[in-house]
Amino acid sequence: MSPNIGDKVCLKVSQAYLKTTDPMPMLRPPDLVSLEEIGEIVALRAKGIAEVRFRMGTFLLEIDDLNINSLS
Repeated sequence: MSPNIGDKVCLKVSQAYLKTTDPMPMLRPPDLVSLEEIGEIVALRAKGIAEVRFRMGTFLLEIDDLNINSLS
């Protein structure tokens, strides 16, 4: 299933770190987002990367690491 902007997603696997979408990206600790937390895709980037907004911020994540909820 290909992702679309506005899709609801959650993480498949725990991340080693989270990279912010700020103009000067920062690496943040992985415990800011739990595997059960639902986020929303706000942008799609090249090379299979999505910007996903969670409660604690917006992060760059590989699409392969996301479970896409078809009920978005």
